Amino acid sequence: MTPREVFERVIDGVTHGRWDELPALYAEDAVVIHPFAPAGEPLTGREALRRHFAAGAGLGVTMTARDVVVHETSDPEVVIGEFAYEGTVTATGRRFTVPNVFVLRVRDGLIIESRDYADHVAFAAATGRLGSLVADDRWL
Repeated sequence: MTPREVFERVIDGVTHGRWDELPALYAEDAVVIHPFAPAGEPLTGREALRRHFAAGAGLGVTMTARDVVVHETSDPEVVIGEFAYEGTVTATGRRFTVPNVFVLRVRDGLIIESRDYADHVAFAAATGRLGSLVADDRWL
């Protein structure tokens, strides 16, 4: 798969709730960095990503991707995707929009590195988890 195709599969997997399929898009030693996440630690390795996506499955949200723009770069391994997740918290009906920019490095059809710039605070607020972010002393 090309980097663009891999990016599209990530977005498709998230928006269609195929959380258990997403780790297979990443290399065994992939590194995913969330620069805007309060804790800020990278996810390293497919197992960490498996746990991350399993947690996503338990959030009780439905999402679609809107305004998707994919930028090809001069580096054949790198693609940049801009989009917004629009979603609904299923338990409350609360709607939310979270803007995102993903910078993916894909080699041999697998993500080896990703920098996912998302508004984690807005997502936590929408899903009722803002208090847990504020209570986390790594955020201070």
